[in-house]
Amino acid sequence: RQIAYATKTSEDEVRAYRKQLGVIPIYKTVDTCAAEFEAFTPYYYSTYEAGAAIWDLGDEEKKISPVGHSLAPESEVLPSTKRKVMILGGGPNRIGQGIEFDYCCCHAAYSLGEDGFETIMVNSNPETVSTDYDTSDRLYFEPLTKEDVLNIIEAENPEGVIIQFGGQTPLKLAIPLQKALENHPDVQTKIWGTSPDSIDAAEDRERFEKILRQLDIQQAANGLARSYEDALIVAGRIGYPVVVRPSYVLGGRGMEIVYSDTELERYMTYAVLVEPEHPILIDKFLENAIEVDVDAIADSTGNVTIGGIMEHIEEAGIHSGDSACSIPYQTLPDAALVTIRRWTIELAKSLKVIGLMNIQFAVQGEQVFILEANPRASRTVPFVSKAIGVPLAKMASRVMSGQTLEALGFTKEIVPIHVSVKEAVLPFAKFPGTDTLLGPEMRSTGEVMGIDTDFGKAFAKAQLGAGQVMPLSGTVLVSMRDRDKLAVVPVIKEFLELGFKIVATHGTRKVLLEQGLDVDLVLKLHEGRPNLLDSIKNENIQLIITTPSGEESRADGIFIRRTALTYKIPIITTIAGAKATAAGIRSLKSHPMEVKAIQDYYPQM
Repeated sequence: RQIAYATKTSEDEVRAYRKQLGVIPIYKTVDTCAAEFEAFTPYYYSTYEAGAAIWDLGDEEKKISPVGHSLAPESEVLPSTKRKVMILGGGPNRIGQGIEFDYCCCHAAYSLGEDGFETIMVNSNPETVSTDYDTSDRLYFEPLTKEDVLNIIEAENPEGVIIQFGGQTPLKLAIPLQKALENHPDVQTKIWGTSPDSIDAAEDRERFEKILRQLDIQQAANGLARSYEDALIVAGRIGYPVVVRPSYVLGGRGMEIVYSDTELERYMTYAVLVEPEHPILIDKFLENAIEVDVDAIADSTGNVTIGGIMEHIEEAGIHSGDSACSIPYQTLPDAALVTIRRWTIELAKSLKVIGLMNIQFAVQGEQVFILEANPRASRTVPFVSKAIGVPLAKMASRVMSGQTLEALGFTKEIVPIHVSVKEAVLPFAKFPGTDTLLGPEMRSTGEVMGIDTDFGKAFAKAQLGAGQVMPLSGTVLVSMRDRDKLAVVPVIKEFLELGFKIVATHGTRKVLLEQGLDVDLVLKLHEGRPNLLDSIKNENIQLIITTPSGEESRADGIFIRRTALTYKIPIITTIAGAKATAAGIRSLKSHPMEVKAIQDYYPQM
């Protein structure tokens, strides 16, 4: 790719010329035994070492490589006659592209290995489980680029390549790999699962909208733009606030909620510089909506089974990777659930999905909007698998190899009798001075899970797993933006019932007093001393509930959140999070926590 860029040619042209010259990579075995005795572990890396090929110098006599080596050294890839399948891993970990995808790659290797396939893992990250010695039959420590993957395909000639488990990194290779394979009919390798064209149809905004119109599926008002002028027209049409984000990204990278033309201009100037080849997606921001995640599996016969419907605890606008969620759903109306199930099945069939699919919805009352659909593994697959007791990635792998959901015995959605809650693990404690406010761009670096008989107990376990110790008594500091002041009243009533003392800033306290609640005053930073910062430092506050507001208050809010982080005081920045916290505290105060192994819920796991 770099040579193509420098020479103003295409990557395919450079590759063809390299092969014409006989510059072909060979694969060597990683010496896992430090040269003390012979290593047999099938870990491979590529090399273009001197003498690896005899050069074709045109009309001249074929000559030996100028460094004096004669014939090409033999590749150390062991010959095999077994059916092979190649699995593309996720590459380097980063926020939004983590071990949840590696989990799926590992389970694909396990299940296909059990079915008699020789599994070939391609990944460049030695910190993952997929690169462990006992995960796959063969491992290639190679970059996840078109050229490197094609080189391995030529060396191994696998029956299929699985690209939908490694996240966005291998998914971007779908169409380039498909075109390369089509141009080489002598290569029998196929991309398994959902076709690259269907993947592109889900990623491409205009193609996806056309499918939604055909299916009569409702979507929030939206548009796309490649310049500030385009964006201004779209935002003017659908109205602020809007969510803006680059296309073809994972983890909400570069995503923001924009409230004005000025903010939009700043964003577009940055975003177009970062991703000039892809348009910017602009969606109407659905305020006070519940976000819902659905993981489903479809097979080649058109059968679709929903794996899990997850209700997010934080409202839409908080990235799904940072939001806690529960299985089964807790507050979704029946009418919305009927719509969600119907649209999931219709969309999976329309996109001809084979394997996993993740769809995100927003629910306002009984009205449902689709946010996006991803015909690939999602970061929620490990959570759903453990919540329902079915290894979805293994199921999807077998479906991609040609088996049916009916043959696998997975034809109905499982709604468990217990409650499972997923909570994000955020890295704020490692970065002093970081603002802990959550938004549309993913910031979590991991996740934990709590399981129990009701939501409160499961949520409390998830919080403890994430390192958040919920107080059982003490003082709660409350400071809300104007539109949240009435909405927080039921939550504050619950904390008072639990025996907490409540202190609030002037505006919030005024509303709470009008609602008949017993609330003391705490001063903001610019209102004198002692203020709320003094109360935090003096350890008079055990829990903080705050939502961001105007510019002056916003600066106060950032300072409060950073100070709370320094003094390890739990801070909640959404009303939904405050409700869930109250439920968790109530369960801890009323029942001692019981610890069970996941095998107590699902012996087969």
